[in-house]
Order: sequence, then C-alpha cells, then structure tokens
Amino acid sequence: MLDAAIARCLALSQAARTQQGAALAATLAELDAALAAVAEARAAELVRAGAAAAEQNIEQDGDAAAMLELDLAGYITAWNRGAERLFGYREQEALGQNILFLYTEDDDGALAELLYEQDGGTAEVRRRRKSGEVIWVQLALSLLQDELGEAQGMRVRMAHVSEPLSDFDKISLHARIIEDSEQGVLITDARERIVSINSAFTRITGYTPGESLGKTPDLLRSGVHDAEFRAKVRAAMAGNGPWRGEIVGRRKNGELFPQSVTISAVRDSSGKISHTFSLFSDISVHKDAEARMQRMANYDTLTGLPNQCLLTQLMTQALTEARRSNEHGALLVVEIGRLGAISDTLGHDVGNQLLGAIGKLFRAVLRDPDILARLDGNRFGVALLHIEKREHAAIVAQKLVAALAAPIQLGSHSLQVGASIGIAVYPEDGLETGALIRHADVATSKAAQAESAFLFYSEEMNQRAKEHLRIESELRQALLHDELQLYYQPKVSLRSGRIVGAEALLRWRHPLRGLVSPGVFIPVAEETGLIQEVGNWVLEEACRQVRAWKDANLIMPPIAVNLSARQFDRGLPARMADVLRRHQVHPEQIMLEITESLLVRGAENVVAIMNELVAMGLALALDDFGTGYSSLAYLKKFPISTLKIDRSFVVGLPYEENDCAIARAIVTMAQQLRQEIVAEGVETAEQMRFLRELGCDQLQGYLFSQPVPADDFERMLREGKRLAFGAR
Repeated sequence: MLDAAIARCLALSQAARTQQGAALAATLAELDAALAAVAEARAAELVRAGAAAAEQNIEQDGDAAAMLELDLAGYITAWNRGAERLFGYREQEALGQNILFLYTEDDDGALAELLYEQDGGTAEVRRRRKSGEVIWVQLALSLLQDELGEAQGMRVRMAHVSEPLSDFDKISLHARIIEDSEQGVLITDARERIVSINSAFTRITGYTPGESLGKTPDLLRSGVHDAEFRAKVRAAMAGNGPWRGEIVGRRKNGELFPQSVTISAVRDSSGKISHTFSLFSDISVHKDAEARMQRMANYDTLTGLPNQCLLTQLMTQALTEARRSNEHGALLVVEIGRLGAISDTLGHDVGNQLLGAIGKLFRAVLRDPDILARLDGNRFGVALLHIEKREHAAIVAQKLVAALAAPIQLGSHSLQVGASIGIAVYPEDGLETGALIRHADVATSKAAQAESAFLFYSEEMNQRAKEHLRIESELRQALLHDELQLYYQPKVSLRSGRIVGAEALLRWRHPLRGLVSPGVFIPVAEETGLIQEVGNWVLEEACRQVRAWKDANLIMPPIAVNLSARQFDRGLPARMADVLRRHQVHPEQIMLEITESLLVRGAENVVAIMNELVAMGLALALDDFGTGYSSLAYLKKFPISTLKIDRSFVVGLPYEENDCAIARAIVTMAQQLRQEIVAEGVETAEQMRFLRELGCDQLQGYLFSQPVPADDFERMLREGKRLAFGAR
C-alpha cells in the first residue's frame, strides 16, 4: 500500500507541474489525497517504531513520550508528564476526564470507536490544548488486557505533527522524492511520448534525458514478450486499471535485464488520460539469487545433477501422463560399489571427484529425454519416461554398467568401481514415485546380493530380460560363426508370369535350436544396435551372391535388400558404393527396401540421402505400404519407384470389402504416380486374379514360392519357372 501511495504521488506531482489553470487545481486536490496516504503510512511506521520501543520499558521513557491510558468507557486512567507538556493539563486535571474533552468542536467522535477496535492501530487527528490551540496529533494505540486476556482499556501514545504542507511545498517535495528514488520513473504523455525520467532511470537503463525524452517506451523493448503480454501492458497504459508484473527490458548497451514494473494512468479533470507513469526496479540480483536458491533446492551441489526432490517432481508429472496415455516407463536405482573404500583410503575429495566423473559417464550413454539424478551417497537414479518395451530398461542398465567397465582416471589415481542396478517399471510395479523408488531399491539390494549387474523388481521381467540378453549374445556369436543365411523369395510379373526379381530375407540357423524366426531376433538387433552389423552382413552377402550368380553366367533380376532405419544415415551412400565396388555389382542389380517409419525422421535429411542413392543407380521400394504413416506427401517428395502392398491388405482379397477398397486405391494412386506395384503375401489364385485385374504389376507369396535358399532360387531361374494364371 505504501508503494502504491508513493507511486500515485509521483505521477500526480508530474501532472501538477505540467497542468495549467483549472487543471492544476484539480490535480493538486488529487495530489493532496495521495500525499495524505503517504504521510499517514510513513508516520504510522514512525509511531509504531516509537511505540514498540516505549513498550519495552514504559517507566524509563514515560517522561519523554506523551502517553495516556483509558478504561473501556473512555475515561482517562493514566496521564504522564509528556501528555502534560503536549496538552498543558496537569495529571490531576486530566485523570477521570473522558477523552472527549480533548476533541475539537467539529470532531464527530468516530475515532472513539477506533480506540477499542484496533490493537496496534494508528491515526492522525486534530486535538485541542488547554490554551485552546488546535494541533495535529499522531496516535499509536495498544490494547490493555487483564491476566485472563480480557480487554480492560487502551494505551495511547501521542506525538505532535506539523501542519500539512502547502501546495508549492508538496510539489517541491514530490519532485525531490521522484529524483532521489531508487526506483526508475518513466512518465509519458497521452501520445505515449516520454516527458520525464529520473536519475534512477538513467542509472538502470543507461539512457540520458537527451536520449529518451520525446521517444516512446519501446526504447527499452527487448523483443522477449509475445503479443498477448504486450497487449496487457498497453491496456494499463490505456487506462484499464493498474498493472504490476515483471518485464524483461533492454539497456542501452543491449543487455537484457528483468524488472519489476508498476504501470498506471493519470486522468485530467475531464476524465481523459493525460499521462501514464511507470515505476520499475532492476531485479537482476534478486533473479540471480532466486535461480541460485532454486538450483540449491533441486540440484545436487556435488555433481550438478538433479536431486531426488526434482526427480520426484518430474517422475510424478510423467506418471500422471502415463495414466492417461497408458505409456510404459522405468526407474533405475544405481548403487556404486567400492566408493566408500576409495573415500576412506584416498580421502573424501577424491570420492567426490569420482562421483562427478561417474555422473558424466552415465549422462553420456543416456538419451536426452532420460533423467539422471543423484539420490544420495553412492546412489544414482535414472528415469526412462517413455520406452517402447519394458525390456529396453535392461539395455540401458547394460550401457550404464559398461560405462564403468574401464578404470576411471583421476589425476594419478586409476579407480575401478562397479554398480548394482535395480529396475522398477510402470505401470506394472506402481504408478507412484515413492513406490517405484522403493521397489527399485529392493531390486538393487537383490542384485548386489546375487552379484548380478541388474535385476528387475518383477521376476517375470527378470526372465524376459535374461532371454533378451541370451538372444543378443547368441546373435553376436552367429555373426562370428557363419550361422546367418539369406533366403530369396521370388517376385513374379502379373503380365508374363516370369520371375522379375527377389527379396533377400535373413534366416538364423542356430546350432542347437534350429531355424530362429526373424520376428524373434530382429527386434533384439534393432534395440541393441546390432542391426548395423547384421544389416552390413546382409548387404555384403547379397552382393557376394549376385556376383557369384554373374560368374556362373546366370542373368539375375534385381535383388531387394531390406534396410533398417538405423542404417539410413549420411554414411549409407558411401557404404553402398564401397560394397558394390568390391563385389563388382552394378547398382541396377540391387533394390533397397525401406519402411514408412523411416520417412518421418527429418524429411530433408532423408530426401538428400535418397537422392544420392538414386543418383548412383539404386532403386528404392517402400515396404509394407499402408501400415504406418502413409501419406501422399511421401510419395510426391521421395524418389520411390516401387510400392509394396502389405500382406495385411491382401489376405482378405477378393471377399473383404475394405481390403478390396484399399488395394484398389493403392494401385490407382501408384499408376497415376507411375510407380511399380508389388503385392506381398499372395497365397490364393483368387487373390492373384483380383490383383491382376486391378492392374497390379507383381506378386510375392506362397502362391508361387516361399523363401528358398540361393541354390533353389538359381534352379528356378535356370528352369524358367513361371506363374500359372489359371492355377487353382
């Protein structure tokens, strides 16, 4: 309230100096009211301070300060020497009198009620001395209570107040207040031109009066705030009520700074806005302190990582979202081994440095959205807020353990530590942060006892993770021991019935379990990153086989090879050129099949890579069309020559109405775009005839042949095997 009153006085003072004639009188009247509020507030503070000091020892200062006491009926029960000097009445004359004997004739007695309603209240009133002189008195009131806490009267401390200032003195005083204020003051006219500033404005912003007067407040505009925010500020300047808030301004040197601002409008006697004033303070220091406090509250001072408090906040938000969207996530608690022994031996400084180094290693192997926090002591927490499969948490745990495999070098010390990791997944293990941390802690303890790198809280998840790890390990061995093999499924022309190509399909012949389904090991390869090695092997083997057929004088149609999204990077064209060169295979003999999921990963980068591949002579086919993010924009933007209708749309042909409509639409669209159409999973003659009538170019499926080894495919080509269109 005090700030508001001062702000109003400042604006009114500026208005008083610029108004003429009748407008000056109106402005001064309003200024009087505002000044009274200021004076009352300031005097109240002074009197409260004096009253508080006197309260500590009333007997010591009783002679100096004017004081009286009243009973509940308003009769004076105590009157000290200070009161004698102030009013001229001796103690014997005042005791027993009602307080009203000090009132002036025009006083309505309203203050008498105030005396018994406000403990600690203040007031500035007119009172009459014994001589008849009327003076201004500042009162400070305090309630008197008995031993039971019941009100028994009021103590009133009083101070003589000088007469109110004259209009001229008020204006002079206000001008000095404005100039000496620590707050910046900016006053604009009705056209929003700056007409007055104070020295604090120049000190804060760097702009002198010569550089700012006549300009608009846009001089300080930072460009940080949006249109909606600026509209609120302009509404205050247009008279729609005062506005208080924080604004980011720009100093003369270009530096941005936060400021606490109050904006209000001043109206003339006719009610029109004559001026707008802004009071502002540079709060950079406060903001910095606030940021430091916020960081201290939410971040670990040793590692700079989020602490358990912030982790809990972020996890709680994620769990709320997970309830709505049925998403999966996981919380890992990582306990670092040997940290206590290292600290005891080499000192806590080394132990602290080691914790910081471990935090950096962990952060380097995690994704940006993953949250790494230091819980306490030797424990870290990792929140995986979104994972496609629960088993992915095990992959992350492996990466964290692997990050600690090598010794950590700190100065002259080479330190080796280990980790035990417990994993709780949601929603299965809970949808409350505290429960997930407890469950992950339990799993961490079990992992340490079992000397296992990591364990899930759920035993079922542990078994699934172990199976996942087994497949990954054995797949690595398969790459080394030649257990992988390519089969070839022919593509047949629906015009001639001849074999016009083939798709190379990966098979894993396990020495103990026989043929392993790609549906089992390909997802594991994708999740672990092994798909890069597997994909490179497929390209090498396909090109080697094409060269072998060429050396055997076999005219080979294009062989399609599936590419993972992980393989599709800037280095792909160079890798393709290298493998084609080494095996002396023409680019026209290889077709690359991609899936729709690849097309949503940054169109510009993907298009550039595709264009390089096509420029080399390679053809691109879009596999499983219609099952993912199908869009005509893809077909228009990307240099794709072949569309493959997914088997899920072929299985219902020609009897399922929706499948028929989808197949018809894809074929019609591809014909308009002059793209070749291949239907996958064709198993019946009815499906074949329907697709042929639609105008589909090729089919691939068990109707003609299942995937076969290279020798069998070669035999089909040499024998000229053809599709029998009349087959049933």
